[in-house]
Amino acid sequence: MAFLKFNKSELVNLSYSLRREIILASKTGAYCNTSIVTCNTRRYHGLLASPVDRFGGFRYILLSSLDESLTLNSKRFNLGIHCYGGIYDPRGHKYIVDFDADPVPQITYKVGEIVFRKSIALAPDHNQVLIKYELVKAPAKVTLELKPFLAFRRVHDLTHENPEARTGYDEIPGGVAFRLYDGFPDLNLQLSNRAEFRYNPYWYKGVTYSDEMRRGFDCREDLFVPGAFTLELAPGGSVVFSADADAPVVPAGLKRKFTAMVDRIGPITSFHDQLVKSADLLIRSGNAHKQIVAGYSWLETGLLRETLDSLAGLTLYGKDSPKEFEEILDNLIADEQERLFHRTTQVEAPLCMTVALQQYIAYAGRKRHIWQKYGNTLKGIIESYAPGRRKEVVMQPDGLLWAQMDGVALSWMNAYIDGRAVTERAGYQVETNALWYNALCFALDMEAAYGDPDGDFVRTWTPVRERVEANFQPTFWNAGAGYLADYVDNAGQHTELRPNQIWAVSLDYKAVSDEVVGEVMRVVNNELVTRRGIRSLSPRDNAYRGVYEGSQYERDLAYHNGCAFPFLLAQFCYASFNMMGAGFVKRAEWLTEGFYEDLSKHGVGAFSELYDGDPPHEAHGAVSSALSTAALLHIDWLIQQYKEA
Repeated sequence: MAFLKFNKSELVNLSYSLRREIILASKTGAYCNTSIVTCNTRRYHGLLASPVDRFGGFRYILLSSLDESLTLNSKRFNLGIHCYGGIYDPRGHKYIVDFDADPVPQITYKVGEIVFRKSIALAPDHNQVLIKYELVKAPAKVTLELKPFLAFRRVHDLTHENPEARTGYDEIPGGVAFRLYDGFPDLNLQLSNRAEFRYNPYWYKGVTYSDEMRRGFDCREDLFVPGAFTLELAPGGSVVFSADADAPVVPAGLKRKFTAMVDRIGPITSFHDQLVKSADLLIRSGNAHKQIVAGYSWLETGLLRETLDSLAGLTLYGKDSPKEFEEILDNLIADEQERLFHRTTQVEAPLCMTVALQQYIAYAGRKRHIWQKYGNTLKGIIESYAPGRRKEVVMQPDGLLWAQMDGVALSWMNAYIDGRAVTERAGYQVETNALWYNALCFALDMEAAYGDPDGDFVRTWTPVRERVEANFQPTFWNAGAGYLADYVDNAGQHTELRPNQIWAVSLDYKAVSDEVVGEVMRVVNNELVTRRGIRSLSPRDNAYRGVYEGSQYERDLAYHNGCAFPFLLAQFCYASFNMMGAGFVKRAEWLTEGFYEDLSKHGVGAFSELYDGDPPHEAHGAVSSALSTAALLHIDWLIQQYKEA
């Protein structure tokens, strides 16, 4: 696709190309992530990062990079690129003439009369990266040298030369295997063609990650290079390199496997195809346990809020798979008993279960099935907010939830600077109480219809629902400002204009009047809505930070004080469609077109976690976000529903 291609002038400009990343992921949780010129700029970058069961399933960078060199008529050309401090050496990017990301990343080099191409693919079902090299054109045979850079460290960390590293290797069919430290799997390096491995162990010191340096983080590490593979390629010839953390493979089958993997991916013919592809990459099924990866390449897997908020988008609107929705939800409930029923630092997260179930019903119906299967879980969540059950949040006599734990940000706005919460928001949080009312109403209505309408649950919680309905609007509505307070504490209403009030006007059950809904939507539309999501704070506020750049301190200060979040756009669009019907279709299309325009930025072909609040709304955060991808799929589904209607 044209929007996933880059030309030579863009590729050789490092200030441009180093800020664009490729991301591949497998169902095991392994990933391949690097810049489009294959120079690693983050500690999270690597050609193969794999989960290691012996270490709790956390991901570890095994193969950091792979340098290619071509020799023709005794002239050697190094195609690799690394940063050492402020110096790039070698500078192989200068030979790149083309990059194409469809269906897999493909980089073309031109060195004099030589045209050389490499394509990168990640096995969908296990921890293996395959790289195909093709000598497209050359005046004679060319010697190809491949030099692997090994890390064997957790993705969040850096490594350095140390005496504990086991630098020896084992010979395997078509290659060699390394295991630098105890507990790790073997990293099996193999080639489809006969090649010679020359053992020449050496630590490359001071490899620098420019993005980490720019942000003021530790940014230098040492990588172990054990030697190099060499082989000859004739014009028109090819070879496939495999790095596998599961087991050695049969070298003769590598070319067939690579071709089959690419064919399986298939062509991308629309922006919706790209969304669905991204959604599939974010669902992990390692050890036969399906979970959602919050984002690549550093966000965790199986997080409570991120899973509940993205579940319908990824599985229903993206893949039309109610079965996968239920499988992931079942796993989440089994894994997150503590947060769902006892304690969590995101007090609204368990209540998001209701929204996920409502989205399932809107998509597939099956109300009775849903309540019979998940009703006890949702009733248990509601009962866990009763007085004396949770320390971090307490239901007050007025029925509303008061969240407070000194120094802890008890919501999704949970950035910290030097251990201090940037947006603590202790007290009555508007979104938590909106979700609370929605959960109460949904559970009571479903129990009345498909459970025990005269039972203890209905008798106990019906009066609570009535108190919340009576007290929500008087507590949060500020007629002078024309919108809902973000939170209320002992000092009164805090009227920073934030997007959290969107939940109060967009959920299926609302504790505010239609007039309040209209006023809130008007203000949010005027001050918070952008073409890259919803700002986390109004630009009129003195605390507003419109650009997410600079040191860790500056970025944490901006994170929830101005950054635009795509996932909030789904709630805004849902509320707008409820108000305007099909009349909102054109506006919804306009609000989402910008994300497709940005597919060649940040994560190529992926949808980013957040954007600057200020134009031109540059992308930041995780290059592939479950929340963002799910939100765009949800909006796309809504658009199609209203178009058809």
